[in-house]
Order: sequence, then structure tokens, then C-alpha cells
Amino acid sequence: MREYLVPALILFCLPPLGAQVAPAGWQTVKDPKNSCQIAVPADWQVYGESRSAAVLHDTSTALAVVTSQPGQTFTPLTEFFQKVLNIRKEKMFENTPKRIFYQDKTSANADDPNSYTFSVPGRAGTCSGRLTFLPSVPEEVARKIALSLGPVPVS
Repeated sequence: MREYLVPALILFCLPPLGAQVAPAGWQTVKDPKNSCQIAVPADWQVYGESRSAAVLHDTSTALAVVTSQPGQTFTPLTEFFQKVLNIRKEKMFENTPKRIFYQDKTSANADDPNSYTFSVPGRAGTCSGRLTFLPSVPEEVARKIALSLGPVPVS
């Protein structure tokens, strides 16, 4: 019984991962098809002609990109693909029918970026994001950006 109690308590304390709600004061960045979106802090600037990316200071400090893949069925990554992509178990944060979220690059020093890759089901396909950030960007901010990914709400 005790072996189930601690994991259950941890799960109840975690914020809901499927919420896809932007924190107060953050801005929304949408993909060019207006299908998928992420949220970034207010001090980030929307970047690029398609306006589907945002940067903090410049692209070498932090870069967040959102894309959509219409018609692509969303499914969790199989163990085979996790091995092909060289995703270590401790860096796979979520791999469920609701979200794929993992760290595919870990910083080796202050000038070397971390990278997150994340995907969720979209309305008619898959929403994906990529976030590259220096260690000076708080990991909690990076996680909030990744967890904000979702389809654009229907008006």
C-alpha cells in the first residue's frame, strides 16, 4: 500500500499538464496556419516573417517556435523511436496520448543551450514546438512555455 501512496501524492501535487493556459501577462505566438499556439513571457519578442517564433534578447539566448502538421495523427513515441532519437528516460518528461515532452539537448556550460521538443494533438493534426535556451533562462519558464502548447481556441 505504501508503495502507491507516495506516487499518488506526487501526482496530486503536480499542475495539470493538459491545461494549456497562458500565465497572466504572457503573450501568445501562433503558427502560420493559425492552428497551434504557445505562450511566452511578455519580455520576449515575436520573431520572423511568419511570426511563429519568439526570442528573448536574441536567437542565441532563447528561441521558441510553434508549428502545425495538418493531417498528422498524434501518437506517443514508441520505445524504438525514443532509442533512435537517443532520448534518455530521465529526459522524457511526458509521453502520453495527450503530450510528448522531452529534453533533447542538455547544456554543457553557460554558453551552450538546452533544448526541449514537445507536441500535442491539434484539431486536425499535430501541434509541435521547439525551445532552445541558455542556462540563464530559468528552467521553470522554459517548462511553462512547453506546457502552454495547444491548438488555437475556436472563437
